[in-house]
Amino acid sequence: MANCYLHYVLDLWFQKKWRNHDAKGDTIIVRYADDFVVGFQHKEDAERFLSAVKARFQRFELDLHPDKTRLIEFGRLAKASRRRQGLGRPETFDFLGFTHYCALTRKRRFKLGRKPVAKRMTRTLNRIRQVLRRRMHGKSPETARWLGQVLDGWLNYYAVPTSSRYLNRFANRLKRTWLRTMRQRSQKDRSTWADIARLSKAHWPSLKIRHPWPDQRLAVSDVTARTRGKSRMP
Repeated sequence: MANCYLHYVLDLWFQKKWRNHDAKGDTIIVRYADDFVVGFQHKEDAERFLSAVKARFQRFELDLHPDKTRLIEFGRLAKASRRRQGLGRPETFDFLGFTHYCALTRKRRFKLGRKPVAKRMTRTLNRIRQVLRRRMHGKSPETARWLGQVLDGWLNYYAVPTSSRYLNRFANRLKRTWLRTMRQRSQKDRSTWADIARLSKAHWPSLKIRHPWPDQRLAVSDVTARTRGKSRMP
């Protein structure tokens, strides 16, 4: 329902009023259900949009979340601009489970960095810890296979470019959580880090990036669309 409602309240309104008329520079909007991020080339456009979208939402008895709504300077020029102002590094923002931040390639060019939101990672590990306590006295290989399935699901979502070290961090925290639980089975338990490493190597998936860069994915989609278009030609 939120998707259908906001398509009219926000998407169509933004396309008609801001992308084609009121904004002086480039604009972009990304929305999923009731979460959205809007980008403007010029700060003045962003400030006018924020005021306008608040009024737009009030017409439909909606409100922007006060803790999640803010203007930040972000992108390839943000670091230099903030340095001139005597400010620190560019701010980050959370969207769809990822913290987005300004990063650099090896050639010192701007790239978008993404990593799992730290609070979400901690919350996930806490839920896993609760299940591990219920499975405390189960067979270790079975628990290892179950944890491998959990990790596989995590990777399916979070294994995006620029997130490698955070995937390793999550896996290591998962190992420590499991080892701590195993040692709580009894005072005589002699489980070691080597035991965890052996079981995880046998039953856990490899920590590889599973998603392409956005421009690569869109390029493939564009080629596919053009190929389909040609196939329909007489």
